[in-house]
Amino acid sequence: MSNTQPIRHRYLPMTPADQEEMLGTIGADSIEDLFADIPKDVRFQGTLPVSSALDEAALLRHLKILAGRNADSERYVSFLGAGIYDHHIPVVIGHMLSRSEFYTAYTPYQAEISQGELQAIFEFQSYICELTGMAVANASMYDGATALAEAGALACGAVQRRRLAVSQGVHPEAREILRTTARGLGLEVVEVPCRDGVTDLEALRAAVTPETAAVLVQSPNFFGCVENLRAIEPAAHTHGGLLAVSVNPLSLGLLEAPGRLGADIVTGDAQPLGLSASLGGPTCGFFAVTSALMRRMPGRIVGQTTDREGRRGFVLTLQTREQHIRRERATSNICSNQALLALGASVYLSLMGREGIAETARLNLHKAHYAAGVLSRIPGVSLAYGSPFFNEFTLRLPEETDVPALRRSLLQDGYLAGHDLGSADPALQGLLLIAVTERRTREEIDAFARRLEAYL
Repeated sequence: MSNTQPIRHRYLPMTPADQEEMLGTIGADSIEDLFADIPKDVRFQGTLPVSSALDEAALLRHLKILAGRNADSERYVSFLGAGIYDHHIPVVIGHMLSRSEFYTAYTPYQAEISQGELQAIFEFQSYICELTGMAVANASMYDGATALAEAGALACGAVQRRRLAVSQGVHPEAREILRTTARGLGLEVVEVPCRDGVTDLEALRAAVTPETAAVLVQSPNFFGCVENLRAIEPAAHTHGGLLAVSVNPLSLGLLEAPGRLGADIVTGDAQPLGLSASLGGPTCGFFAVTSALMRRMPGRIVGQTTDREGRRGFVLTLQTREQHIRRERATSNICSNQALLALGASVYLSLMGREGIAETARLNLHKAHYAAGVLSRIPGVSLAYGSPFFNEFTLRLPEETDVPALRRSLLQDGYLAGHDLGSADPALQGLLLIAVTERRTREEIDAFARRLEAYL
């Protein structure tokens, strides 16, 4: 190398020499010239309030300080649910996910060299079908909320109608995503109220018309209550519409599969199946349908086949997304599945087996009901609803309770005290959603009850 050539840095490409070369290529004299078209009076003047450059050691210290501000379920006793739960995660899952052949794989575009990846996805699909009682599952979705929105879009396309009836027992964030999706597709969303924590059947029957494409419910729902799918199913199908159910997959260790109760589409989030809460995500959604709806599914499906020599193999069978078919015929614009997290869920299900899932679900049920009994005996505290529940339930606190302040106080004592339902809807002020998983011990529940009573 000539001594006159500028020194290039292998890992930091934006050296002054690089900048000079790029500016020269586009004919600019300085970085300032790049912003010449933006009026100076709308541009930030001065220095941004950030620190100076840090070396690696200093940066690591800074990031650890920031991470230490998080209240995670390893340092706090968690009664927080509402979609993301503190479940036990077998250590082997992390080991499997960190194997380079899985960890570095993106999506299996090169099917002929991704047989292991394709088999893992095929097994995820098979597990989801068995859990939900449905005929076909896809290779996963981004998360449970977006999967439910996709269910609404699928239903409208399948029955050629533009109205959706969604229960207010569906998580409010999922309903918001559904409304956003519906707005883009020109669909109408009608919300059905709840009574005693579950979908009001009379209101549902009144909301379903010959224009309704589908009824969307969640069970266990946002209030923790188990919906009566046997009663909802006839109402959903009265005028030829579909029934879409969002479920907690772990609850299906005890509850009847929605597919055996008449559901046409079953969605949900696989986070309870051995996936880390990760402070809110990422997670992995699942999506399952009847055979009649298979060709309308979003995302991709992996199928099992044999080659010319009779050897077992796996292939990408259906991909009704706009990258693979004409845009106007695409059923969705979902681009990627959550292959690594779907693998984690598959490993969890393979480890637990049928009996393990049932036993874990049973632990969730019993511990949650024990906690509900202990907490509802605190003076002024009661269960808000009388409907059956799985591992979440809603407490009604004394009328004058400042719920956010109460949660802050309990946090200082080491408890993630549950979800303040008033933060989602002002009409739900004074209600606290409590989640109890298999990780909670009787001592933790009793101690939490004592601290809660002390603050009320």
